[in-house]
Amino acid sequence: MLMHIDLNSCFATIEQQANPLLRGKPLVVAAYSTPNAFILAPSIEAKVLGIKMGMRVRDAQAISSRVVVRSPDPPKYRDVHKKFRKIFDSYSPDVTPKSIDEAIIDFRPMKNLNPDLVSIAKEIKARMKSEIGEWIRCSIGISTNMFLAKLGASLHKPDGLTVIDHTNLLEIYKNTELLDFCGINVRYKVRLNIGGIHTPLEFFHATSEHLEKRVFRSVLGRYWFKKMRGFEADQKDFPTKSIGHQYALQKPTDDPQILARLIMKLCEKMGRRVRKKGYIAHGIHMWFSYRDRTSWHRGRLVNSNLYTTLDLYRHAMSICNAQPEQKVITHMGVSCYHLTEYNNNQLSLFEEESVKAKNVATAADKLNDIYGEFTVVPGLMMNMDSTILDRIAFGGIRDMENFF
Repeated sequence: MLMHIDLNSCFATIEQQANPLLRGKPLVVAAYSTPNAFILAPSIEAKVLGIKMGMRVRDAQAISSRVVVRSPDPPKYRDVHKKFRKIFDSYSPDVTPKSIDEAIIDFRPMKNLNPDLVSIAKEIKARMKSEIGEWIRCSIGISTNMFLAKLGASLHKPDGLTVIDHTNLLEIYKNTELLDFCGINVRYKVRLNIGGIHTPLEFFHATSEHLEKRVFRSVLGRYWFKKMRGFEADQKDFPTKSIGHQYALQKPTDDPQILARLIMKLCEKMGRRVRKKGYIAHGIHMWFSYRDRTSWHRGRLVNSNLYTTLDLYRHAMSICNAQPEQKVITHMGVSCYHLTEYNNNQLSLFEEESVKAKNVATAADKLNDIYGEFTVVPGLMMNMDSTILDRIAFGGIRDMENFF
């Protein structure tokens, strides 16, 4: 009763849908258009040539001189996400987006209607082509839990449809590898190998006690025992524990004025998300990677409520100034944590300055919602429209929550 839907080569496919001249060509969406930039999404045609996510643009161009490079266009991707989410919502009240390009439809609330999920999957594929675009393709997996549904969606890309149940479960395991499983990385594969498990079939036949006490040495082993047999052991969602942003500097620098402006913009992006979600933060964390391949980070809990961009920026700069050495920075990130839900009583009526700052931040957010991101910004962020561009993470959906 669970269906996992995965939009194939999401960003690249959306670019090809938007521009018919790009269809059928090896296309990559990269963080930037420079040769050293990392590839975020290769098209299906690029994957056939051996071009993979995480490669650098120059390496892809070495494989094929025909590779077309595009920079990300987040508003376009969000628009497609909203459209396919609208399609999914018409089939069940229980839809869980897992990322910008993946979602799970739980049909258990509809079980009394005896839905034919295979027919529904084919209908969804047709609707995505007719309502979003003829170049849009998705792979769908159907099974009894989220783990197997996702595995099914990964088996026959692009445009696959796989049902995994008791009739073909062992056959599926026989024809897959441990690293094909979502949640099994190289480190966990080593643990399994040490525990005498080298194939998915051996994983399936291992006892719960062996997995819990010998392999994973935690309750995770018991969860895997259940998941491998089609029982649900994954949470659909997790509470937000932190909110943050990171940035790879196009021009590494140790200039304090440039860094201060970058940190301000990161704090503004972070602050907007904190306020939209209705939180107040009580901790701030920053990290830096340097050109000499070293790194440094520090987190700090504070006694005050962190709500406005200026609150976040002041404490972030305090951590930035605590760096033991002033070195050339290539990457940086800021996040806030120890989040609590905001309520009007948290800002005392007698703290006039705090109340004013809160009202200004709220008013600025409303204007930015109406007229576009960064229409109203702190003075330090003037003329930074092309710096720290809008980005969407593949692995998470939290920045999409405000669109529904």
